[in-house]
Amino acid sequence: MSKTLASLLKKSTLDDHDSFLQAADDALKASSNDTQAQQVKAVALVKLERYSDALKYFDENKGVEESLPEAYSYCLYRSGKFEQAVEAASAAQKSRGAQHITLQAAYRAEDWDAAVQAYNTLSSSTVAKEDFDLRVNKLAIDAEGLWLEKISKSAVPRAKTDDLAAFETAYNAACISVSKGQLGEADVLLKRAVSLCEHHEELSDEDKAVELVPLKAQRIFILQRIGKAEEAATLAKEVEASMKGAAVDARTRKIAESNVLTASTDITNPFMAHKMFNSSSIPKEERFFANQSAVLSSNERTVQMQSFKYDGLINAARRNLKGDALPSTSSDILLTSMFEAAALARGEVSKAAINKVLPELEKRPNDVGLVMTIVQLYILTGNATAAVDALHAFFVRLEKSTSEKDKDIRYSPGLVGLMISLYRSQNRRSQLKQELAKSATYWRTKSKAPSSLLRAAGIALLESSNLEDAQTASDIFDKLYEQEPDDHATIAGYVASHASSSDSNSTVQSLAEKLKPISDLTSTIDVDALESTGIPQSANALAIAQAGTSRKRKAGVPDDTSSKPKRIRKSRLPKDFDPNKKPDPERWLPLRDRSTYKPKKKKGRKDDRTQGGGNVNESLDISSRAEGVRSEVVTGKEGGGKGKKKGKGKK
Repeated sequence: MSKTLASLLKKSTLDDHDSFLQAADDALKASSNDTQAQQVKAVALVKLERYSDALKYFDENKGVEESLPEAYSYCLYRSGKFEQAVEAASAAQKSRGAQHITLQAAYRAEDWDAAVQAYNTLSSSTVAKEDFDLRVNKLAIDAEGLWLEKISKSAVPRAKTDDLAAFETAYNAACISVSKGQLGEADVLLKRAVSLCEHHEELSDEDKAVELVPLKAQRIFILQRIGKAEEAATLAKEVEASMKGAAVDARTRKIAESNVLTASTDITNPFMAHKMFNSSSIPKEERFFANQSAVLSSNERTVQMQSFKYDGLINAARRNLKGDALPSTSSDILLTSMFEAAALARGEVSKAAINKVLPELEKRPNDVGLVMTIVQLYILTGNATAAVDALHAFFVRLEKSTSEKDKDIRYSPGLVGLMISLYRSQNRRSQLKQELAKSATYWRTKSKAPSSLLRAAGIALLESSNLEDAQTASDIFDKLYEQEPDDHATIAGYVASHASSSDSNSTVQSLAEKLKPISDLTSTIDVDALESTGIPQSANALAIAQAGTSRKRKAGVPDDTSSKPKRIRKSRLPKDFDPNKKPDPERWLPLRDRSTYKPKKKKGRKDDRTQGGGNVNESLDISSRAEGVRSEVVTGKEGGGKGKKKGKGKK
């Protein structure tokens, strides 16, 4: 180390990074090529969290960048350049510090495979005081894997007792439960995390306020999802008050403000909500996760819609959407298209609104967002047939395409699931099975097939009596078993599809033993109670029976099942009602349908006359005429009388 730099550093303390920076600058003024002074300056800038200045200095001095790969990669990570941080950390000869940076940067970049690899490298060797940090990282990686659908729900176990000992692990365990859709369990874990943070002995009150913001903001989201709106609104006021004096980072603050705004019941003015949502700005280096970014973008456009900023949404969509990028399932492009359609319809749901959106679909026929919005509008207006036709036409266009990307979108699980739902709503069972079979046939040849889609197709085809469908189901579960050999649903489908095959009886038998026995599944069922209860009726049958009972009660019909006759109000009884006289059992039938009914004869007509009123001649043969019997002419009036004079002016 140079004498000048050494003498300056002797006057500084280890935490006095400003002094380090000043000493390095003074040394560089004397010798601009002082390598040690350059390194001290770079590290001091990183320690002072001046990451933009540090990156600029690294770029201007490539030798410093190469000599301090860990500091450089950490600076990239804190600047939001996660992909570059992973590459820079790999140049640090796989040091333990570089592996930690790789793990964090890969996790933030949503490069799940790289994050798992870095975690496995770190966990293969133990270092003192790293066990807790690695446990926190493992839970975070599992939660991200579930969000990205990289791993199945069954592959991630439930929270352990050790996870409930600290608020960091309890919070990450709650995030895993949210990823699995187990919101009730997530709420319990978050309550535990909040309690642990509030009673933490080593944290100051200021640090506790900062740590509690993301915990409570996440809980606001969960409370709204499980229908506890009042509790969410109360918690939102608490979070809003605690953020005013807390040094919360910009990304966490933005998410918390969005959740507070959606849960608040005090803000009824849409223009005020728009102002509050856009009150805080996000620095460029702050990057959200993909799912967070999509929700925030949706919230932003929602407040724009509520503020009647229709033209702004339409113009922004037409600037950003390009025909060569379509079709696309990118969340940003989908949201842009959907909100453009909503703005064109002026937020209305009607046939007129559909007519406003259809011309835009003609311009961009392969826009997934527009197609889905049109389908939704058709459903909301009660035209399910048109919804099926619109989605089917879109599928046909993609099937004719030669692009592999278009085919992947055509058979994407979301769109296939939408078509399946439409077919199910119209009870089109044959088309439903055909769609699932076609999708399964396409994905069976792919390396990364969506397991949820294949599983649904296999289950549907197992119900078919067609041998070809049974073979297709068998092939589907073969592929699923290769991908997820430990998934119980996959094992059950494999056993069911191969049970009749003689080639794999030993494999089927061994896999069947892994499933829970039927005796265990039925151990809690009371057979006698089921038999005494009888065959359960459908909801429709129960509704009809209840309606019939209600009508009988209104009509005063006694209930045969009740031991005590129901009292009838006197106002509902006829005036000549005699309680000792048995009522006519046919009184509910129309008069014509009763056994005592006798039609009344019309006045002026005799029994031997026809409808026209003339006498009926008993002998209408030629002989009667030969004997001189005359048929008299009838007037067509009843009784054969003369017709009455018509009133004046009447025709």
